[in-house]
Amino acid sequence: MTHRKSLHTIFLYAAVLLFMVLTLAPLFWLFVMSVSDPVALTSKPLQWWPEHLDFSRYEKLLSYKEGGVSEKFLRALQNSLYVSVAATTISMAAAIPAAYSFSRYAGRQGVLYGTVALYMLPSVAFVLPMYLILSSLGMLNNASSLIIVYCTILLPFTTWMLKNNFDQVPLEIEQAACIDGASLLDVIGRITLPLALPALGATALFAFLMAWDEFFYALLYTNDIRAKTLPVTIADFAAGRATDYGLISAVGILASIPPVMIGLLLQRTLVSGLTAGGTKG
Repeated sequence: MTHRKSLHTIFLYAAVLLFMVLTLAPLFWLFVMSVSDPVALTSKPLQWWPEHLDFSRYEKLLSYKEGGVSEKFLRALQNSLYVSVAATTISMAAAIPAAYSFSRYAGRQGVLYGTVALYMLPSVAFVLPMYLILSSLGMLNNASSLIIVYCTILLPFTTWMLKNNFDQVPLEIEQAACIDGASLLDVIGRITLPLALPALGATALFAFLMAWDEFFYALLYTNDIRAKTLPVTIADFAAGRATDYGLISAVGILASIPPVMIGLLLQRTLVSGLTAGGTKG
């Protein structure tokens, strides 16, 4: 029995170590590229660690200079934060009452399934209709228009996630509160949402990451630094003839900081939220 327990422990630690290596190794190499000399990045044999750390690229990106790469990066960072936070906030605000309605009132599942089915369609199917709408409204190349577009992506996802988690909240607790005189808003605000708080955190995190990493629509509907987001700007940095891979790596490192910080803030809700949402469909 002790031998079997030891093997189980070894296997568990080996699995965790493998997960950490597969997860952190690309990020580690991205950092190494960002602080390496350009010659070292193309030399053979490959240098796994630079002889001299070069942080000039980070200084170049964070020291604002009009017309330089720093202006493009900082403006793209600002656009990405604005669009991702706004789209996530609006989607969550709309998804909470929608998900509660689908969870608590029968006969509305067809609408939910239809919405999710639309969400499953390829993104390219919506490009032309949304382009014509935004063009007619004069909202192309506008960060605010990306918020509207991203909400069409996030709202079905957040509604589905929250609906599954609201299903886990016992209906008897809400009924008891109603008997005591609580209104529907009191029930949702004081009972349902606090019990589903882990799901709210996990859903908000994944919605933010989806908006933060979105590239397709941002590429099509923006064309300059007024509205371009980080994924599109990174692609622009890589499109030149003389590509600075170290600079692109530095941008990647800096671009990963906001999602990591939000993930750390919501780490307590992430696992429990996903577990609750996966037990019942």
